[in-house]
Amino acid sequence: MTQRLMQLFIYLKTTKMMNKKLLYCFVLSILVQSCCFYGDCTDDDIGMYQSPYEAVLITREALEASVELKESRPIVNSGKIYVKDNLLIINEKNEGFHIYDNSNPEHPVALNFLKTPGATDIAIRNNMLYINQAVDLIAVMVTPNAETITVTKRIRNTFPEMLAPDGSYAYDKAEDEVVVNWIETLN
Repeated sequence: MTQRLMQLFIYLKTTKMMNKKLLYCFVLSILVQSCCFYGDCTDDDIGMYQSPYEAVLITREALEASVELKESRPIVNSGKIYVKDNLLIINEKNEGFHIYDNSNPEHPVALNFLKTPGATDIAIRNNMLYINQAVDLIAVMVTPNAETITVTKRIRNTFPEMLAPDGSYAYDKAEDEVVVNWIETLN
């Protein structure tokens, strides 16, 4: 409907049939079309989009204290896979990384889990892991046998805020909160 009104506007303008009264009528019709006259005009009446996803939020302080080496656990939602020397590293989307001893590629042995909430990607150089943790870039030093880790650097707000799978934002988060995951809610 709006496209037809725009075509009419262009036609009238190009044929020099446009006058002030006609312009006012045209603008008024556009405004009327965009208004809500029936009901109480709440968001539900005009079809406000409700995302089926809910943000998982943690405070900035909790995010910075969240990186730790834990016991190995089963892979539930795997992401990218990385190989570094005899280590096999598998991303658990938005949760961290599974670390395996890959000395025998036919039988990798689970070593531990590097918990990093909001982690989506990693780059490796020497024994340093560069991890995209939510909005931050962190550098994590790992011993060759993956027995200990040390967060050596954190660069805050390097990456944009994590969006929901449908592209929506976390509109209700506080200033000191960070989105580390999205879960699907049942409507």
